Amino acid sequence: MAQKLFTEAKLGSLTLQNHVVMAPMTRNRATADHIPTDIMATYYAQRASVGLIISEGVGPSPNGEGYARIPGIHNALQVEAWKKVTAAVHAKGGKIFAQLMHTGRIGHSLHLGDNAEVVAPSALAAAGEIFTEEGMAPHPTPRALTADEVRKTIQEFVQASINAIDAGFDGVELHGANGYLIEQFISPDSNQRTDEYGGNIENRSRFLLEIAEAAGQAIGLDKVGVRLSPYGVFNDIKPYTEVDETYAYIARKLNEIGVVYVHLVDHTSMGAPAVPEQIVKAIREAYTGTLILSGGYDAQQAEAALESGVADLIAFGRPILANPDFVERLKTGAELNQPDYTTLYTPGEKGYTDYPVLEAANA
Repeated sequence: MAQKLFTEAKLGSLTLQNHVVMAPMTRNRATADHIPTDIMATYYAQRASVGLIISEGVGPSPNGEGYARIPGIHNALQVEAWKKVTAAVHAKGGKIFAQLMHTGRIGHSLHLGDNAEVVAPSALAAAGEIFTEEGMAPHPTPRALTADEVRKTIQEFVQASINAIDAGFDGVELHGANGYLIEQFISPDSNQRTDEYGGNIENRSRFLLEIAEAAGQAIGLDKVGVRLSPYGVFNDIKPYTEVDETYAYIARKLNEIGVVYVHLVDHTSMGAPAVPEQIVKAIREAYTGTLILSGGYDAQQAEAALESGVADLIAFGRPILANPDFVERLKTGAELNQPDYTTLYTPGEKGYTDYPVLEAANA
C-alpha cells in the first residue's frame, strides 16, 4: 500500500494534504466570452481532496483565448467569477494554482474577442485542424509578434498572475508545454525569429524565463510554477536536435530564478515519445525546487517515484477527471470510474460534475 503519496507535502509556504496533484485539463465549460461558470466551482471543489489542483488552461490575455469556452483571467468579470471557484476549493481544504495558457498560434478568430488576433513568435501555421463551434477548421497562419509586442505579452502574463492571486488562487503555473505560446518560442520549428527572442537556446528560452522572473517579482516566487514537456508532440511541436540541451538550460535558469516548482510531463500514454531518463535526471540535478512528474502513473509507480526522490509530487490527469474521490479510491484500492471521452469538451454537467463517488464507505 502506498504510504508517502498520502502524507502531507510542502510546496513553498503551502502545506498540501498529500503528494497527489490534479493535472491541468482543458474542459471547455466557461461561457463563450471566456467567463468561468458556477459548475466549474462545483467540479473543482469535488476534487479538493488532492494535495494541489492545477486548473485548466486559463487565457492571460484576449489573444490567448484561442479555444472555444476556455476561461480567461484578464478582466474584472473573469476574476470575480474565479473567486467562486477558489472559495469552493478552499472551503474543502484544497489548494489551487491557475495554469496560465496563452494559445498562441493554436487558436481561431471565432473564439477571440473583437480586438484580439491569433499571434505567435513567427508567422507559421501549425499543421492540422482546430475545433471551432462551426466545425473543424485549418489552423490559421498567425501574425508574428513584434519585439515590443513580445514584451507586452510578458506583461500580460504578469498581470494575469496578479489577477489570479486577487481571485484567490494560491499561485500560478506558466504553461510552457503542449505546443502553446511559451513552447512556440522554445521550439526552433515554430520560432524562426532573428531578434533576442529567437535563434539560439538562450534567446528561444528568454520569453519563458522573463515571464517567470517578472511574475515571481509581482506575486512571489513561491507562487510561480512552470510546466514543461520535452519530447512532446502536441500541437505540431516536434523533438529537435537541441532538445536535451535546451531543457537542461531552462532547468538551470529556473533554478536560479527560484520558481516554486517544475512540472515535467511525459505524454507517452497519449502516443508521444517517452521523455528519456537522462532528461528527467538532468532536470532533477539542475533544478533543486519541487519537481512534479506526470504521465500515466498508477499508485505503485507514483510511490516508487516519490520514495526514490526522482519526484516530489505526482500529477494525475484523466483518473481524477472521472473520480472526484480519487485519493480515497487510491487509498482503498477501489475500482476507478472510466472517463466518458464523448463529454470531455462539451458544455454542461454531463461528464463533468456527475461522476459517482464511493457509496458504502461514505454512507
